[in-house]
Amino acid sequence: MLSKDYLIGLLKENEVFLEGDFTLSSGKKSSYYINMKKAITEPEILSTISKLITEKIGDEDIDKVAGPALGAVPIATAVSLESGLPLLMIRKEKKGYGTSKLIEGELNPDDEVIVVEDVSTTGGSLLKAINAIQDNGGNVVRAFVVVDREEGAIEEFEKAGITLEPLISVSEFFD
Repeated sequence: MLSKDYLIGLLKENEVFLEGDFTLSSGKKSSYYINMKKAITEPEILSTISKLITEKIGDEDIDKVAGPALGAVPIATAVSLESGLPLLMIRKEKKGYGTSKLIEGELNPDDEVIVVEDVSTTGGSLLKAINAIQDNGGNVVRAFVVVDREEGAIEEFEKAGITLEPLISVSEFFD
């Protein structure tokens, strides 16, 4: 039976949490780093994450699963494969060539979308991805993050009217 504790064990076993001096994508300094890029390259971790998220959405009426580039794309892909939901990939910015799309994959008006992310600190990058989906006609119904650093992301999402659901909070890892 897959569980949060099993995922925590896998992350510890794969030394995903590092201690030292780090600068996060938010610009904040931290005494620890969560190396989710390493984690999501391990098939057992990625499979466990996708199964836990798919279990949480159950039989809800969801049309798409989305993830912002780069870290969330493997997670969203794994959830897509596990759940059978079509995938959306959200770029950080429109590319200046080809189709110049911000969203890759087919987002239809009023699609019910779940978004996934690897790690949240302030939640800013995931909220930008959610705004892109909403600005293009999609409805974001749930948001999942593998690890929440407990530094304000959940509160920022509440202000935006969206519940951010962490699989693990960082304090649970250190328990």
